[in-house]
Amino acid sequence: MLEGKDVLVVEDDPVFRNMIVGFLESQGCLVQEADNGLEGLRALKEHIPDLLLCDLAMPVMTGMEFVEEVSIQYPMIPIIVISGTGEMTDVALALRLGVKDFLIKPLENILMLKSSMVSVLKGQDSATHHRQDFSNRWFATTEDTEPVEEELEWHIKDLQNNPKAARELLVGLMPETQSTYGRWQLNYCVLQSIDSLPVILDYTWLLDGQLAFYLLDTSSGDHNATATALLIRAFFNDYLRNQGNCLESLSHLVSLIEKGMKHSGYASPIKALFGVFDLSDRCLHILPAGIESQLRTSDDSFEVASGEWLGREARHNMLSKLALSPSGGRLSLSQLGHASFSVNFKNINM
Repeated sequence: MLEGKDVLVVEDDPVFRNMIVGFLESQGCLVQEADNGLEGLRALKEHIPDLLLCDLAMPVMTGMEFVEEVSIQYPMIPIIVISGTGEMTDVALALRLGVKDFLIKPLENILMLKSSMVSVLKGQDSATHHRQDFSNRWFATTEDTEPVEEELEWHIKDLQNNPKAARELLVGLMPETQSTYGRWQLNYCVLQSIDSLPVILDYTWLLDGQLAFYLLDTSSGDHNATATALLIRAFFNDYLRNQGNCLESLSHLVSLIEKGMKHSGYASPIKALFGVFDLSDRCLHILPAGIESQLRTSDDSFEVASGEWLGREARHNMLSKLALSPSGGRLSLSQLGHASFSVNFKNINM
């Protein structure tokens, strides 16, 4: 699988770099080297590799700055980070930048790198029409897939045993608190305890003038709550990619997520809420999955019952279609106890 693959290794430690390069060449890879991020960018101008390996702690340009620049200029290049830090804030930022895997050095077994590279390259195979991201690879999502890869087990174990690290990762994955599309603006406000797992939000503006989003109350899950949240994040983003950044049915999306949860071997039922804001008719479509909510506008107020939890046949819950006023509205969560969370939809032209 690795024979003939072009790989760029960006690493400032010559000993570790030589070890990695030697191993890759033994696998038949065609390897280029760079000892810092700036040299790495220069190398990319000359040649686009099949895969990029890089460190985070580097001189001249930090590894994270390098990864961010590559994600902007060369989004087609899959990146694997091999770093001496396992801080969840770094993992979260790498996730947001689209890194495909995050390995910790020193590598206890060099074959971990090979397994990671093979998995990432398979995910890039255009013949499969499927692009995996880091969080996809934490889970087996069909009955026929292999269980989670050995080199990722440290992530799951660390999240189970370190609630603080788990919280840092989940909060780090939250998107910008404010985003604008045309004349509409989304912003969210949150006030919650630092002693428990958070309520989290993810959203995506779609090509057809809609905003897709979901909320999870991760404190409602068991010890696998963080892993479950990452699974849901992976399915949500993967589904939208495969649909051409469009969403025809919330029920279908929730159905696929619940199917993936069932076969993952890790996921547990969790409180959630899924929604689509259609800008063309100012309507908010809500599918509850264990979270009760309230929409308030300048004209009216609507209550949405919690329904069954995600993972407990939530796809059968009632879908609500709620009208916003011309100026917008606020969706607030109810009965969460430890959290105050609201999502605002505002017409900035009024």
